[in-house]
Amino acid sequence: MTVAFVVTVAIFLGLLLFFVTEIRRPVRDSKWDHGPRRRKRLRLALIVILLLMIGGLCWAFFIEPTRLVTRHATLHINQWPTGLSDLKIAVLSDIHAGGWAIDDQKLRLIVERTNQLQPDLIVIAGDFVHGDGRRNPNTLAPEVFAPALKDFRAPLGVYAVLGNHDWWYDGERVRSALEANGIKVLENQAAKIETRGTSFWLAGFADLWTRPQYIDETIAGIPQGETVIGLAHNPDIFPSLPQRVSLLIGGHTHGGQVRLPLIGTVVHVSRFNDRYEVGHVVENGHHLFVTTGIGTSIVPVRFGVPPEIVLLTVKPG
Repeated sequence: MTVAFVVTVAIFLGLLLFFVTEIRRPVRDSKWDHGPRRRKRLRLALIVILLLMIGGLCWAFFIEPTRLVTRHATLHINQWPTGLSDLKIAVLSDIHAGGWAIDDQKLRLIVERTNQLQPDLIVIAGDFVHGDGRRNPNTLAPEVFAPALKDFRAPLGVYAVLGNHDWWYDGERVRSALEANGIKVLENQAAKIETRGTSFWLAGFADLWTRPQYIDETIAGIPQGETVIGLAHNPDIFPSLPQRVSLLIGGHTHGGQVRLPLIGTVVHVSRFNDRYEVGHVVENGHHLFVTTGIGTSIVPVRFGVPPEIVLLTVKPG
């Protein structure tokens, strides 16, 4: 729970307390106005606030989590090979299959919308599973949701890493189901991808919360001078990556999941707070892109952070 959350709750409670107090205050004690008009104005203001709160809650719990937007982003990266200019990467994360609004039909819509973007490469940054198999049992087994994802189409392939929820559930089971349906899972592994007469490497790193990362060992297996794109569930590994990794793609944060006007993100899941929470970040000459993901976690709510599929276009900087 963050300071932003406490401040938000305090503001709402303070407003409610103020208006209730003013409504109940005897007219003779009023410093503002006298007569029934004051009470009518206060009642009207209280009704408006309550309606806004109810509307906001309905939007956050029942509308925004069911949306699916597509977003385009262009990254300019220094020393990016001209032979890979305009490489198009579809980025997805945190599907949380079986969670609120993520049923078999929604999974097929995710695949359809992604394919419509005609990406060269599709990457999925983990957390396919909703719940953890214990306190919050998954309602859609890997053997059920993975076949719904088999129709992803990209000429350079479909790759993924696993997230903390996948490992809390059963990482090996999730991996087996995905790979049986054409999605290659990288766990501290790198894959060489050839295209346009040249090549680059996609390095997938294990989840930070649940697995050991072998970053140096994974990168050491890639020949010097080769272009490297990293894929990780948790973007907090970004400062640990060597300069050889031109771009890291991540998820996990859900973009904060709830982002209020003037206040910002209510709850941070990163140890760096909002530093790596969403979007494009450049530090020390290399790049990070974090997607807000698609599903929800812990509480089935989104506000100001719609579920998204992102098409990254990478160009030389």
